[in-house]
Amino acid sequence: MLKRIQAAGQWLFLQVEAAFNRLFGERINPLYYLGALSYWLFWLVVASGLYIYAFYETGIDKTYASVEQMTHGQWYAGGIMRSLHRYASDAMVITMLLHLARHFFFDRYRGFRAFSWITGVVLLGFIFASGINGYMLPWDRTAQFVTIATAEWLDALPVFRGVLVRNFILPENITDRFFSLLSFMHIGIPLAVLALLWVHTQRVPRARTLPPRPIALATLVTLLVLAIVHPALSQGTANLNQASAELALDWFYLAAYPLIYEWSPLKLWWLVGAAALLFLLAPWLPPRRRSRESEMQLTVHPGNRTVSVREGETLLDAGLRQGIPMPFECRNGGCGVCKGVLLNGTVDYGVYHKNVLSDAERAEGKLLLCCAMPQSDLEVEYEEGAAGREHARLYTAGVETLDKLAHDVMRVTLRLPAGESVPFQAGQFINIILDDGERRAYSFATAPRQSDLIELHIRLQPGGRFTPLVFNEMKVGDTIHFEGPLGASAMRDGEKPLILVAGATGFAPVKSMLEYAFAAGFKRQLIFYWGVRRRRDLYLPELPEQWQREHANFSYIPVLSEPQPEDEWNGRNGLVHEAILEDFPDLSGNEIYACGSIRMVEAAQPAFLAHGLEPDACFSDAFVPAVRVDSAINPASS
Repeated sequence: MLKRIQAAGQWLFLQVEAAFNRLFGERINPLYYLGALSYWLFWLVVASGLYIYAFYETGIDKTYASVEQMTHGQWYAGGIMRSLHRYASDAMVITMLLHLARHFFFDRYRGFRAFSWITGVVLLGFIFASGINGYMLPWDRTAQFVTIATAEWLDALPVFRGVLVRNFILPENITDRFFSLLSFMHIGIPLAVLALLWVHTQRVPRARTLPPRPIALATLVTLLVLAIVHPALSQGTANLNQASAELALDWFYLAAYPLIYEWSPLKLWWLVGAAALLFLLAPWLPPRRRSRESEMQLTVHPGNRTVSVREGETLLDAGLRQGIPMPFECRNGGCGVCKGVLLNGTVDYGVYHKNVLSDAERAEGKLLLCCAMPQSDLEVEYEEGAAGREHARLYTAGVETLDKLAHDVMRVTLRLPAGESVPFQAGQFINIILDDGERRAYSFATAPRQSDLIELHIRLQPGGRFTPLVFNEMKVGDTIHFEGPLGASAMRDGEKPLILVAGATGFAPVKSMLEYAFAAGFKRQLIFYWGVRRRRDLYLPELPEQWQREHANFSYIPVLSEPQPEDEWNGRNGLVHEAILEDFPDLSGNEIYACGSIRMVEAAQPAFLAHGLEPDACFSDAFVPAVRVDSAINPASS
């Protein structure tokens, strides 16, 4: 039965999210940021509440009058703030309930997630308590009803036995201290909420506590418009000698209150208690998923890191928890930012939007890191640098030049509009955005400088979607859309000699870093090994030779792995990392930066470490052609 309910809830959420995607777009779909939206609404409630508190007076003859003066005497400020406070509180209940419902329907509340689930349920209880307490403060007829009903409801418990009504709610017992107590509670409960919010999110790796700016601004504007068009008003002053016959209730917070009199206070306690107990015990109630005997191991590329995955944990959460900068945005299987490729092992792909990960892509080994959970030890690949997209900008540039440097390498120069430039670091890259939103990553091939020109080295990938267009159809004047800068690579000076290793078009980021190092006057020894198959693959051989002549601290060693007789090659042969080990049998006093295919990097890194290289002295950027994955890792793709 529970599985059918969850399946129905999943279907409903996916349908509504898909509609919101069409309306707002995948990156600013508010349904993907329900937790962050709740945080944002909480801060709006706090900010508006502090303003209201500055004008609120506690006293039998002052409270109602102060609220009315603020509401009508300064409707343009206090009145709007009161309404904003009310509607932001209501909206927070909606987002929190939806957030809770989504985790329940998608079965993300068991195992290690039980902690967040339980704290979330407790948080919701505190929010309701704070909201109900807030309705007592204006001391209008609604406040009178809520205060008396709450007292009668609490008095039904054996611990009170009518004490509250007798000692606090009777007309002769209402004093200024009563309003001070209500005010104190309305400050104390939100402080408890704030502390519990931190507890709730501290176990969630890289949890968002604010939604994207467009969503935050749109939410604020919507609430302000609602506050102006339909202001929150009092319903007449309270009179304890007269019962309120008809009231307009806030059904977000006070939906259960009519049941106090329709049923009985004790019956409502049974209902609330049973619901609270059911929610708190939900992570341990059947049917439970079959538990694994032990944690699974996840090997991640680039970086060749192995981390553990707990039961019920997605690959994304496992990676983020252990410091891997995996890309993500919605965390709900709706945007595709976290798309990766499964190299080895089996997974439960989870529930996601089919337009983000098609069946054909799944057949190719692709998955969504935010949804997939392991069923065995795994090896996966993700797009490095995508995690920094939230800090990247979108640009539009025109193709300035197209120069064929080799049979399979094209130098593409892009020109930005006048006055624009990309503030990048040596070793970073951009993502070229295709018509359907897919991305192809290419490194900057020049040193960072204030310029409207960007140089890229693009290698032809047979069967690819983008590179054949570059070689066969692209022409000067075409428009290119891209985002950047991306990537964490950075060139810095130091004492140790730096060995730079490039495979094929891995020369592009190395070129950027070396040109930067020469311009900055680096004094450290720089040794560059360029590994390719044939002599013709050294597509700019004269440039590193020129650097070697001009800079005494620079050395250049090209290495061919498959030279042919027509190459007339008299230089180094074999794999490039083996050439480095021949020259440096002890690497303990060096640093290495390797850029090339993932096979090159995977073969080179263990060998370097085995020859004394310190782990923190080995830097790499591995890339995979996009014929294998949705987008290149860095810095070449199809």
